Amino acid sequence: MSRRRRDLHPEVEAMLAALESGFPDVTAFPASEVRSMIAARRAPLRGRPAMRTVWNLTIEGPDGDPLALRVYRPHTGADGLVPTIVFAHGGGFVFCGIDSHDEFARSLAENTATVVVSVDYRLAPEHRAPAALEDVYTAVEWATGHAADFGGDPERVAVAGDSAGGLLSAGVCLAARERGGPLIAAQILLYPVIDDDFETESYQRYGQGYYNTASAMKWYWDQYAPTGRDDMLVVPARADSLAGLPPAVVVTAELDPPADSGVRYAQRLRADGVEVHTYQLDGLFHGVLTFADFALTPQARETVWELIRRVL
Repeated sequence: MSRRRRDLHPEVEAMLAALESGFPDVTAFPASEVRSMIAARRAPLRGRPAMRTVWNLTIEGPDGDPLALRVYRPHTGADGLVPTIVFAHGGGFVFCGIDSHDEFARSLAENTATVVVSVDYRLAPEHRAPAALEDVYTAVEWATGHAADFGGDPERVAVAGDSAGGLLSAGVCLAARERGGPLIAAQILLYPVIDDDFETESYQRYGQGYYNTASAMKWYWDQYAPTGRDDMLVVPARADSLAGLPPAVVVTAELDPPADSGVRYAQRLRADGVEVHTYQLDGLFHGVLTFADFALTPQARETVWELIRRVL
């Protein structure tokens, strides 16, 4: 039964009711069935921003298997090289992909005047941690070598991700630091699933009745990383130090179970000397930035776009 606050915006109340009535209980089905259910309920993409060019290509993944990328070059921006953002989609590590986040990737490119490289990383539980992270890391390495071929600046390559993709983006920055890898210009973490701490206040307050549930979050973690969570590349919050990481944008949603973990990660970044730009989506819920047709999304996005433009 819903235990929602009574002061929610009417649009938020209506959207949460619709989401909860139509979204499956992921904990009750195998991952493959969850994917099919979510794909079946996905509405047709509308209002997708037109791009100057969109490329679908395949590169060699970290294990030698093909890794699909979609590269977006917007009409906005100068004719010269523009910043490049390697984007990792959300979906609990289990579902979604390049197509589900196509509108968001296009809007990100258009509104930040960047080339966006969307990564179709391997999904759990068939591919457990750190497979997805290594795929995104490989995409970052590829972007630093090939971004200029698509109008992107190889010296200004950032990583971005929503939800699970936010964790992967943070992990890639840690991996690059530890491995002496690509110099990443910025990390853009949108309501990131940055930790597996289910005892925070936000989990207690918003773990039921707000679309993204605590039980679902535990299930996602069990699919992605049933073991090995002491590794900071699996759970970035496990890092002893966040010093030397790229400037960060950390966006949290107030009505989201992982919100406190995102806030805490931003505080740790700042304490360790990293430039951090934070923003809380007051009165909004997990995933809201990808709901393009939701009435409150455009305003929320505009603030996020501005933060990204600032950090780049």
